[in-house]
Amino acid sequence: MPSEYIYGRRPVYETIRAGRRTVHRLLIAQGTDPAEVLTAITQLAADRGTLVETVPRGRLNDLIQHTGHQGVVLETGAYHYASIDDCLNAARLSGQPSFFLLLDLIQDIQNVGTLIRAAEAVGVHGIIIQERRAPGVTPAVVNASSGAVEHMNVVQVTNLSRAIEELKSHDIWVAGLDMDAAATRYDQARLDGALALVVGSEGEGLRRLVREKCDFIVRLPMQGKVDSLNAATAGSIILYATWQSRGFAGAVIPR
Repeated sequence: MPSEYIYGRRPVYETIRAGRRTVHRLLIAQGTDPAEVLTAITQLAADRGTLVETVPRGRLNDLIQHTGHQGVVLETGAYHYASIDDCLNAARLSGQPSFFLLLDLIQDIQNVGTLIRAAEAVGVHGIIIQERRAPGVTPAVVNASSGAVEHMNVVQVTNLSRAIEELKSHDIWVAGLDMDAAATRYDQARLDGALALVVGSEGEGLRRLVREKCDFIVRLPMQGKVDSLNAATAGSIILYATWQSRGFAGAVIPR
């Protein structure tokens, strides 16, 4: 399997900390300012027995084909996808109702990363994405999520509608997010039980078959002149609303 190159200080730190990938080596650009987070990275790498090399900055530019690496690149093996059963087991171990996020062909890497980061923050047990016509967990997604995806169970499926059916077979209610005026306002919906939230793509929203599989549709009320929010913003709001409905279970003081 070819190596992947995780870049950026926070994504690299979280990848090492999560300990889920095979890590080959840590590359640091010559002359990089030893900021606090970089010191933490090198210390963590040393603790895990990771090889650390200092290389010319141009070497890192060549590896990731741009300069947004902040002077640090981690050479790793591939991301390990989870199964729906893995996610259900994580929910059982947490002692909380199952909480899933499904992304219906969201294309924008920043939106995907933002939603993953929000999902990790509120205790989602699993994220389900479609294998085709949607980004997988690439180094760009790791970077956009600030490394949060390395702590998440991400499931890649061939058919999102069938995945919804499987979740429903485990008594998980499925809520689609849409701006349709006929949808239930989010604060009037029951979000406190076992739930899977489906967020549609930036331009088209939920696909028809996916929407029809949902048990109910929720919307955000708005009063501004712009008639919609982007997928990441709207999805993050509903994720936090769902966590609030569960009494912010598992909340800790920010580290």
